Amino acid sequence: MDPFVIVIVLASAVMHATWNALVKVGEDRLMSMAAVIFVTALLAPVMILLAPTPAPASWKFIILSALLNNLYFFFLVAAYRHGDLSHAYPLARGSAPLLVAIGSVWFAGEHLTPAALTGVGLICGGVASLLLTSGFGLRGWRPIVYPLATGVMIASYTVVDGIGVRLSGSPAGFIGWLFVLFAVPITLIALVMRGTQAKRFLTQRWKSTVIAGLFNFGSYGLAIWALSLGAMAPVSALRETSVIIGAWIGTRLLGEAFGVQRIAAAVIVVAGVVLINLGA
Repeated sequence: MDPFVIVIVLASAVMHATWNALVKVGEDRLMSMAAVIFVTALLAPVMILLAPTPAPASWKFIILSALLNNLYFFFLVAAYRHGDLSHAYPLARGSAPLLVAIGSVWFAGEHLTPAALTGVGLICGGVASLLLTSGFGLRGWRPIVYPLATGVMIASYTVVDGIGVRLSGSPAGFIGWLFVLFAVPITLIALVMRGTQAKRFLTQRWKSTVIAGLFNFGSYGLAIWALSLGAMAPVSALRETSVIIGAWIGTRLLGEAFGVQRIAAAVIVVAGVVLINLGA
């Protein structure tokens, strides 16, 4: 993988873990998510105005990605409602790269070397193993199903974005229009469901919301840009190193222990990153 793409994806991973932690610690996670996405959409017109309009062939992918992203938002909110950050985040993000690898072969005709495939597998295993480090106490089906459903949505919109942005001829235009469109459903739903509570929430948490929105804008924007420059599966796998960052943030913000097992999981993830870089 090109070193420039690696830098882009790792920067995306840091930003992604940060804004997810900010959503997790919020009292009203639906409003937190909707507000973050709304801030992201407010920044999008800059890209729309400065970049060429995406090619007609890419618009169906923009619309489909917007729909998949909204399903992702609601599954993620549910996952955080029923599980800890150290449970839900690794399970959701860790399940996605393998699904992306399958989808990129089926739908985009990509082929990965054995080393790259091994790297993807190591990263999936490493991030998923983080679930075992804090005694994953099952509380029914929701702590498992919602994160896995989130992972399916991540994989789905990643493949859709990867194909669409390559057809667009304008990565910045693709990203800008996507950010505007995916903000509409969740923003309207949150305003209808929360009513007057929405104003109070924004008054109390506008600073953290703006920060999280900026990080989401940078994280997703960089990820889609990277998808236009490199193969989907390695890009997706490398981005999921964010779970290591998320685990570290959890120890600072949520008081979750890291432990020897999580350090071992981090080593496995790093080994996977090395392999996909050597084999891609």
